[in-house]
Amino acid sequence: MAEAEDALRKLKRRHKRDLRHARAEGLLAGVVSMLRPGDVAVDCGANRGDVTEVLASSGATVHAFEPDPYNLAHLQDRFATASNVTLHSAAVGVEAGTVRLMRAANWDDNPDFASVKSTVVAGGHNIAEGEGIDVPMIDFPAFLRGLLDAQDRIAFIKMDIEGAELDLLEAMLDARLFDHIQLTVAETHEHKFKDLRPRFADLRAAIAAAYPPARVNLDWI
Repeated sequence: MAEAEDALRKLKRRHKRDLRHARAEGLLAGVVSMLRPGDVAVDCGANRGDVTEVLASSGATVHAFEPDPYNLAHLQDRFATASNVTLHSAAVGVEAGTVRLMRAANWDDNPDFASVKSTVVAGGHNIAEGEGIDVPMIDFPAFLRGLLDAQDRIAFIKMDIEGAELDLLEAMLDARLFDHIQLTVAETHEHKFKDLRPRFADLRAAIAAAYPPARVNLDWI
């Protein structure tokens, strides 16, 4: 009986995950259909560039941030001829400097699979915190303000940065930067950071009170 119940729970989790992926793909298709050359989109946590490529296909200018040199090498090959894609070898944060990028404990077994789990936030599940590499970090709110100096809005921001979104979304909310972004989507990772769950809950409540999901959506995949 216990094995059957465990199998059922896994099936339900897989079904929910598949639904989230389907919704995210549909949302991205809708976003791309409205992007035009001259629009600006930002991909934070580009990984291998799947979302970057879809955004770039619209003709919009795309800024893709990826801190892991392993992934960046693939991005450079993939977008070598894409004149509307700018790659940034950096993590995004609330201040500029250097930060420790920690990889998944199973990195050596399958780096292609494990690369999506790399994080700059300590305390994550199944992360080899004793190991890591130092990577540059940019002041992302300042970067956005720089973009907004040249135009009145940013069309789209996608954020999948393995826990670092908490500090960043809080800072963007406090600075009212979402007022100048047509749509921001983020995957939040409270399931990986138990100690941060109360802050994530407060963030979700504050954003929900200030913006509709059509402007700030925290359920990206």
